[in-house]
Amino acid sequence: MKGWPGEPEMVYNQVMAAGEAQSATGKPIADVIFDFGNVLVNWDPEPVMLPRYSKELTEQFLDNDISGFYDASDAMDVGGTVKEAVEAVREKYGEPWASMLDYYCANFEDSLVGQVTGMRVLVNDLKATGIGVWGLSNWATELFPPADRQYSILRSLDGRVVSGYVGLRKPHKDIFEYALREFGIKAETSLFVDDKAMNIEGANAVGMRGVRFNDSTKLREVLRGLGVAIPDVKR
Repeated sequence: MKGWPGEPEMVYNQVMAAGEAQSATGKPIADVIFDFGNVLVNWDPEPVMLPRYSKELTEQFLDNDISGFYDASDAMDVGGTVKEAVEAVREKYGEPWASMLDYYCANFEDSLVGQVTGMRVLVNDLKATGIGVWGLSNWATELFPPADRQYSILRSLDGRVVSGYVGLRKPHKDIFEYALREFGIKAETSLFVDDKAMNIEGANAVGMRGVRFNDSTKLREVLRGLGVAIPDVKR
């Protein structure tokens, strides 16, 4: 199974306001919180692996049932070290998966394959209207520095919470509550943007509306539909 276990079905580019977030419907947006991977910065593990491993072996490595890759990523995202993750994979799944995870982490910067198209301008447009822009991302402490150095969009935000540094991880409610306190903002006037459906559900659980992301132009349309006075795309 490729991808994070437990990911539910959810449409993209629509405002989701289930459960506790229903009461936020109709309230103005004052702040937008962005995930990082595949929202602001494109992440793809395949380019890391292909210089040393075949396409077939790489596909197996990225199957959590075979290698435990995503479980290991979750463990690192909540504060575990690379060494701990590699040893856990070695104990449960053996080789070549442990060595491949070690190689992946050592060459992680090759998984960062460019800034997501349109997002730098969208973030700047939001800032120009007075909307707060924030970051909330699952990311291992040992793997985050290459992204932070390479992509200024991550440093342009008003503030950010990175899971590995705080020992909390999406989609659990506690990291959303931590971020809201850290940023000094309110759930009911915030919008959370993430590529994973499970994390949108986590945002909803603390009373915050969310959008599952895969396109910056469509996100711009969603924001305008919520009353955010950013420029439209000219047609």
